[in-house]
Amino acid sequence: MLFNSYTFLIFLPIVFCGYWFVFRKLSWQNLFVVIASYVFYGWWDWRFLFLIFLTTVSCYISGRLIENAESRSKRKLVCGVNIVINILILCYFKYFNFFTENLRILFSQFGYQYDWFTLDVLLPVGISFYTFQAISYPIDVYRRKIEATNDFVAFSAFISFFPQLVAGPIERSTNLLPQFLTKRTFDYSKAVDGIRQMLWGFFKKIVIADNCAGVANSIFNNYESNSFYILWLGAFFFAFQIYGDFSGYSDIAIGTARLFGINLSRNFHYPYFSKDIAEFWRRWHISLNTWFRDYVYIPLGGSRCSKAKIIRNTMIIFLLSGLWHGADWTFVAWGAYHGLLFLPLILSGKNRRNLEVVACDKILPSFREFLSITVTFILVTIGWIIFRAENIADAFLYIKRCVSFAPGGDSVSDQTSIIAYTILLIVFMSVLDWTQRRRSYGLEIVRGRPMVVRWSLYIAICFFIIIFVGEQEQFLYFQF
Repeated sequence: MLFNSYTFLIFLPIVFCGYWFVFRKLSWQNLFVVIASYVFYGWWDWRFLFLIFLTTVSCYISGRLIENAESRSKRKLVCGVNIVINILILCYFKYFNFFTENLRILFSQFGYQYDWFTLDVLLPVGISFYTFQAISYPIDVYRRKIEATNDFVAFSAFISFFPQLVAGPIERSTNLLPQFLTKRTFDYSKAVDGIRQMLWGFFKKIVIADNCAGVANSIFNNYESNSFYILWLGAFFFAFQIYGDFSGYSDIAIGTARLFGINLSRNFHYPYFSKDIAEFWRRWHISLNTWFRDYVYIPLGGSRCSKAKIIRNTMIIFLLSGLWHGADWTFVAWGAYHGLLFLPLILSGKNRRNLEVVACDKILPSFREFLSITVTFILVTIGWIIFRAENIADAFLYIKRCVSFAPGGDSVSDQTSIIAYTILLIVFMSVLDWTQRRRSYGLEIVRGRPMVVRWSLYIAICFFIIIFVGEQEQFLYFQF
């Protein structure tokens, strides 16, 4: 079920009313959340519900066994077995054909021809998200950060909570699970704030991302015949497509969760206002990056080791992050690209330099800050070209044509009006984001403002959403 579908507009009020007015007891509320979440996810393909249930049972039992194990070695064994089981499931559905095809190519380089078989496997929506969320639980139990729960229903709600099930944020058991173990009461102000954030998320998805998608797709699909400035325009539009799409989903998820008295973690913090690549990665897809930091980077030694090992650890994280996004070398190359951009900051000890909000006490950034933001955005945009390209060769040629001022045509000459008003809408979104860079989301600007101001902005945003709503476009990150 898509957030931007009419089905969801019917589904959400039904679940909301049932949650608060019918199933008031905590245990019944949690069971209702699980049923609603399974309906939400099963709307795509009910067969994949068995995968979520298998992951839930595996991690629940592992948590109990780890909690009750008498020795650290037994706890470690159980935790390791659970991780392997869930990673194998993820690899089978997401990476099996990728690995077999690349093994075939590798062996062919040495003169060995093997008829490697491939499987026609449908990728379950959001499997990377809920798998990572699930396997962090037994790790946290092993590390004694949380006690294993006896409440299977509450644990199932933690794994399958529908707002963030298919595209995050990737929640930690230490944050989300205790909320399902505690009685919740309806908070009107929290619910209103949730609706406001949902509205902003729908604006970013339907108005910004979907409009950018049409232009970006047209340019990327005809990149060989387009001039360099059109190619830069395509990269620019894709940068805002993926930001509007993914951060828009996160806003809708976080806002929806607030309707049910649940607080989800922040997943984006205005990443395009970053002054260097390190700051960008502290602000982009925060839940995934902190997951890799806590469960991979730090166990490898983190930053408390030699420079060589820090570089090794950093590159491992970025390569894994790229591979997490998809079974394609473009994603691996995208991860490697950002890893290489990160290295100079590590070597110079400047990777923790920009920790505060840019121009915190000023209306506008200084010229130096503006230049740093611009350079960082360009570097990130080049990375998005690699991310968006069909293959490595296409990515290389696209970038080459961009930087070599290649002449060519204009595949979007018939979309001039779309490009013009989409740029204006991007500017509108960016201005709101800039004014709210100290807060959680762009539309938070109206909190506490006079009613006329609030409703004028609400009506304007709803007007844009109604105008641009059309075919239900799937969120980009559903494929990951």
